[in-house]
Formats: sequence, C-alpha cells, structure tokens
Amino acid sequence: MMMFTLRSKPVFRETSRYILLFNLLLADTIQMAITQVLYLIHICRIIITYPVCGVLTMLVLLTSDISPMVLVAMSLERYVAVCHPLRHASIVTIRKTMVVVLAVWMFSSLNVLTRVLLLLKFPFDEMESLQMPKLCDSTSLILTPVSDHYNTAYTGFLFTLAALAIVCSYIGVTMAARLVLRSQGDKESARKAQRTLLLHLVQLGLILMSFIHATVMMALYRFTSRIVFLRTQAFLFVCFFFMPRCMGSLIYGLRDQTIRVVLMCYICRTLKMTVAPGKAELVT
Repeated sequence: MMMFTLRSKPVFRETSRYILLFNLLLADTIQMAITQVLYLIHICRIIITYPVCGVLTMLVLLTSDISPMVLVAMSLERYVAVCHPLRHASIVTIRKTMVVVLAVWMFSSLNVLTRVLLLLKFPFDEMESLQMPKLCDSTSLILTPVSDHYNTAYTGFLFTLAALAIVCSYIGVTMAARLVLRSQGDKESARKAQRTLLLHLVQLGLILMSFIHATVMMALYRFTSRIVFLRTQAFLFVCFFFMPRCMGSLIYGLRDQTIRVVLMCYICRTLKMTVAPGKAELVT
C-alpha cells in the first residue's frame, strides 16, 4: 500500500526523498518475499539444487545491499536540507536522485556478479548431482576460501562506509539543529530532521547487523545445541531482518503528513470496497 501510494501522486514521483523511499521499500519488499520463500523451504526441509538456491540467494544479496546504501542517501538528503537549506533545491534534484538510485542498483548488481563469478570457479562438473547436500541459505554457497574472503571484505567495507556516512550526517544535523534552536529559525523542522536521522541511525544499525548474521549463526551452530540455535535464529531474524524493514514505512508513512493523508485515504477506500460486498450479501 505504501509503494502504491508513492506512485499515485505527482508530488511523490517528483520529490527526491520519496523516490529514495520507494526504492527502499521496493528492495525491502523483494527481500522479505524471497526470505519468506527460503524460510518455508527451510521449514519443510526441502533440498533444492545449487542453481535454484543461487538465484534465490543472489536476489536476497542484491536487495540487502541496496537498503543500507539508500538509507545513506536519504540521510545525506536530510543533512543537505537542514545544513544547506538555500542550496537544497540545486543540490538535490530529480536527475541527481535518479543517478544515485541507478548507481546503487548497479553497485549492488556488481557485487552479485562478482559472487556469481567466484561461485562458477567451484568444480560443479565433477559432482555427481547438483542437488545440495544441505538446506539453502546464504552460507551454503560460500564454497571456496576466496568467496569467504571476499564476503568478509565486502561486508566490512559496506558496514564501515555506511556507518561513517550516517553517523557524520547525524552529527552535522544535530549541530545545525542546535544552532537553529538558539536562533529564530524553523525549530520544529530542525527537531523533526534530527529525530528522523536518529531513527535512520537505529534502522541502519539493525540492517548492518544483518550483514554479520551469517557469521554469528555459523559460530552458534558450532557451539550450541540445535534447539538453542533455531530459537536464536528466529529471534535474530525478527530483530535484524523484519524490524528494520518495517521501520521505513513507520518513519515516513506515519510521521510524514503528506503521505499519511493519502495513505489513510487509500486504506479507508480499500476497507469500504472489502466491506461493501458483505453488506450487499446480508441485505440480499
């Protein structure tokens, strides 16, 4: 419903932060859908082939990399809006935003392509069958030491870069907000931007923690029992995968007055269309 709302009005399609929000929700929706498919496969203990697992896993990797990078772009947009309000219109344009979105998707796609090339170096032709010996997950396709080293290096690079960018943006907005509070500027706007950046910081922290989820799970699998491992896996999935991807809709959907009005209108209209047939049947 949020994605439909963001594509329904020209004001959403022609505003940079709403364009970034749409791409964030799109990536999160795709990732959550594929993650649920993998979860059902895991629950049903279905053993699939390497190509099928590779396609599903690479789609998850593609969208999981996009979320933190789009969050960084959204944080920088808020930084420019608060710290350089007079130059915001010239710095943050629709064309530049589309370039940033394209660069984010291309960078994430390049990472997926690199992982595929590393995966192809594994001697699959020497195997009797492409059927996987275990359940499909993100760690089951790390078949060579080179893939393991690349995964560690890339995760550390993205973690550090995203964390530094959003922390610096938050510090800059906080300092600007304090200056505005001392003057006669738009105090409410400064406070709102500061709260938004703080929520971004929490959201990014949870998403970045999901990058080390596989490493933590591998360590727990070695040193804990199966019951403890499964319960911890479910808890960390809710904390690191589900919660941060719900926060995007909460941060903008419920706190943004423009989106909230349109979104509630569509929700009420949908509920009326759902309830109307039932009333008609009762009358009949």
